[in-house]
Amino acid sequence: MPDNKRSSLITAGVARSPNRAMLRAVGFKDGDFDKPIVGVANGHSTMNPCNAGIQPLVDSAIAALEGNGAKPQMFGVPTITDGIGMGTEAMKYSLVSREVIADCIETSVNGQAMDGVLVVGGCDKNMPGGMIAMARINVPGIYVYAGTIKPGKWKGQDLTVVSVFEAVGAHTAGKMSDEDLLGIEKNACPSVGACGGMFTANTMSSSFEALGMSLLGSSQMASPDREKADSAAESAKVLINAIKQDIKPRDIITRKSIENAVRLIMATGGSTNAVLHYLAIAHAAEVEWTIDDFERVRSRTPVLCDLKPSGRFVATDFHKAGGVPQVLKILLENGCLNGDCLTITGCTIAEELAHISPDPRVDQEVIRPWSNPIYRAGHLAILKGNLSPEGAVAKITGLKNPSITGPARVFNSEPEAMKAILANQIKAGDVVVIRYEGPKGGPGMQEMLAPTAALVGQGLGESVGLITDGRFSGGTWGMVVGHVAPEAFEGGTIALVQEGDSITIDALKLLIRLNVEETELAKRRAAWVQPKPRYTKGLLGKFVKMVGTASKGAVTG
Repeated sequence: MPDNKRSSLITAGVARSPNRAMLRAVGFKDGDFDKPIVGVANGHSTMNPCNAGIQPLVDSAIAALEGNGAKPQMFGVPTITDGIGMGTEAMKYSLVSREVIADCIETSVNGQAMDGVLVVGGCDKNMPGGMIAMARINVPGIYVYAGTIKPGKWKGQDLTVVSVFEAVGAHTAGKMSDEDLLGIEKNACPSVGACGGMFTANTMSSSFEALGMSLLGSSQMASPDREKADSAAESAKVLINAIKQDIKPRDIITRKSIENAVRLIMATGGSTNAVLHYLAIAHAAEVEWTIDDFERVRSRTPVLCDLKPSGRFVATDFHKAGGVPQVLKILLENGCLNGDCLTITGCTIAEELAHISPDPRVDQEVIRPWSNPIYRAGHLAILKGNLSPEGAVAKITGLKNPSITGPARVFNSEPEAMKAILANQIKAGDVVVIRYEGPKGGPGMQEMLAPTAALVGQGLGESVGLITDGRFSGGTWGMVVGHVAPEAFEGGTIALVQEGDSITIDALKLLIRLNVEETELAKRRAAWVQPKPRYTKGLLGKFVKMVGTASKGAVTG
């Protein structure tokens, strides 16, 4: 319904007595029928720390909506957590849940003709799922992030959930004691909130500030802190004003604002998953944006923030240092931000940043000044070559040697690869190939955090390459290339790789190549037979039939 004149329940159906009668049953009084109905999409879940702190934020937002002339109506939104499902069959539902979340919000808001929507979510797919929905339905909307977790501590070291995955690898390699492995497990996640580095959840939430769809300064607050609930209430007030001014998501989500979001992602060292998700958000908003645009932005955007997984600091440190507003102001002052983009407040991004100093504080080390970046160009590179003619995504910063040529170690699933890694069968110089884990082949593009973290824990993060048609966690770092497209299930070149083949990954040349003659590849291609789908029914079966290529966001419609 994004381009049509819409009749809300207030202006249409609620005028009829049967509709009013049903709404009276859920608490509507006479005066409420003249108020805008605002949906509150509630991602609360007791199953994971990312979403377990959401209910107080929802309560705060609802109170603010009621106190400022709106009639809020809450509905539930499902969530799953990558950190719990990682390395298991459950992880196949991760990317799929992005589409489910978007569909649920669209169904609830359009099916009840709501006048606006406030979406509250915490884990990785909550953010893109919610933003895809808001771009589709195009009624006034705002995103409220549930907040980040506070860092864990063990023997004086800050911990995140990735610390546990890396500890498993170190323990397997005999480099960590039983005591330290258990200590890290018990102390890595000390509170509610999403994973504490610049992983996927914090990447997407911070980028929503730059996009204009979340309040500035709100994305890196710790979930348990009072300021997070206060921010949820302020978001509700801003949304009511947007409803009055008829400011819609597609007024805000434009090619220029997506560029702002991607620049923020590059400057902060964000997750590879952002590539997939912004392609999908742009698709939902009908904005022209391709995988090549990421490379265009990367080449002209420095990395300014020293954040985990490849850096030293966590999200709460980033927030204390000035957070997203500080980084955006640095970008704006140096011609790297489109300052005229509209935000949900009704002001431009430049107007919102007017009170921020162009120079980061000298008493912190998280955010670098423009004159002294960590890297001169961004970290998320688009690699192409015969292994991925549509483009693949690599994190290229933080590596001593950004290129590798080595023998392929080929695995047709993540569990196969993990078994070999834990058995210490992967050696320095190898290039691990994990295939049939793409959008259709997986299905669902599992994240390869367990294999990559295990390699890091074994001391092989710098010396082993890994390519996959699956995805990586925002916590992944190393010589890794994901989203290889076309995927193996569709007969992409990655399906033709044989054990021992030479593979080159060269981040400087933006190259990913199988060093095999084309005549030989033609023979292999002629002999290749597509495997049967791993799922044919249920949600995953539907996803296999509907999902498109990763190079266009792995969208289902």
